[in-house]
Amino acid sequence: MKDSKATLTLRNVYHNQDSRTTDTPRIEQWGQGFLLDFKSGYTEGVVGLGLDVLGTYAVRLDDGGRVGKTDADRAPSTSGMFPLESNGKSRHDFGRIGVTGKMRFSKTELHVGTLQPRLPVVTYNDARILPQTYEGYQVTSREIQDLTFIAGKIEHSTERNSSNSDSLSIQGSSNRKTGQFSNQFLYGGFNYNINKSLALSYYFGKLQDFYEQHFVGLIHNWALPIGSLKTDLRYYNSNSTGANSSRSGRAEGYRAQGWWSSSDRDRYEVDNRIWSALFTYSLAGHSIKAGYQKVTGHSDFPSLAPDAGTGRSLYLITNSNVQAAKFASAGERTWVAGYAYDFASIGIPGLLFGTTYYSGSGIDDTVHGRRGNSEEWVRDINLSYKVQDGPLKGLGLDWKNGSWRGNDSGTVDRDESRVMLSYNISLL
Repeated sequence: MKDSKATLTLRNVYHNQDSRTTDTPRIEQWGQGFLLDFKSGYTEGVVGLGLDVLGTYAVRLDDGGRVGKTDADRAPSTSGMFPLESNGKSRHDFGRIGVTGKMRFSKTELHVGTLQPRLPVVTYNDARILPQTYEGYQVTSREIQDLTFIAGKIEHSTERNSSNSDSLSIQGSSNRKTGQFSNQFLYGGFNYNINKSLALSYYFGKLQDFYEQHFVGLIHNWALPIGSLKTDLRYYNSNSTGANSSRSGRAEGYRAQGWWSSSDRDRYEVDNRIWSALFTYSLAGHSIKAGYQKVTGHSDFPSLAPDAGTGRSLYLITNSNVQAAKFASAGERTWVAGYAYDFASIGIPGLLFGTTYYSGSGIDDTVHGRRGNSEEWVRDINLSYKVQDGPLKGLGLDWKNGSWRGNDSGTVDRDESRVMLSYNISLL
């Protein structure tokens, strides 16, 4: 079929996660992943039809902790790269196949099946050896110039370290033994390029029986006489819906995570607002960023969390590239500062370096009974290189390193490193 494309990605990943406690084992895993991504073109005619297939497979090369800590000899984890067997050990391999049917009319497309959305209200996670996928449908329309409209429904998620599709939940309810789940997440919104330097976006998301969420974003790029300045403003408003909005529903397990006193009538109810501003100044390959984010309301920021312990990617200026920290707890105020350099400015295209520091305070910690007194910080370092041409074009090397410290009940002090060697082969 015309315009069809197929790419085979080889992804070799080493993951080392060392919790800075004596009773928590160190996770150390190494694996080889294979991702075959086929995207067909469309049939001819007024209505075009097509089919996309995403086949993924991963093999475990090494797994386990290292001696020196209690029970650390072999220590797989639900947050690792591979699913666990019934005996608690990591599987030797796993994989899955995702199929997406698609239809195009004019400048509007419908995708049904496997989805990988990157939107403010739902973003798939690709921080391990295989990517997370969702199942549902999505309509994308570009009929109006400079305006992109997106709407859809998600029913299940396949986690980055799983072959199985699961129902959806949020943190506070995503425990398979005691929590509650939903099979309906509705979303929609638009991106509008007001002019070449200013873009506005709005999105809405609703997880049945848990929460509904509104997002508004504004991005402005300003070309200065020397360098350029990017302003990124974001605002979320999240509230309860369905079972989570009633005391009886929350008693059944439809619960949010956050801060409440024992006498609060709205205990475990979704109630969260986040606003943030991030400013990035760029000049001759250098970029410096600074930002601030504030959380208000009783609950933590709600987002799709199909299972406890699995990773989430959030459209927040505080979404750490390495650590699980998101800096979205009830009451949290976070400062962000970072520096990045693109070596193309000195004749080495494809080589990038970046480091970011996040400092969060004022966290309302329910477990320890500290309202506004808990804090956390994260330091990320990222170094990557991708071959731009020649026989090794498509070969990439990424190194990510991070440290997470704090006294919040959700914080586990740890250091983490990831190394990924990837190679993209164009088959069609």
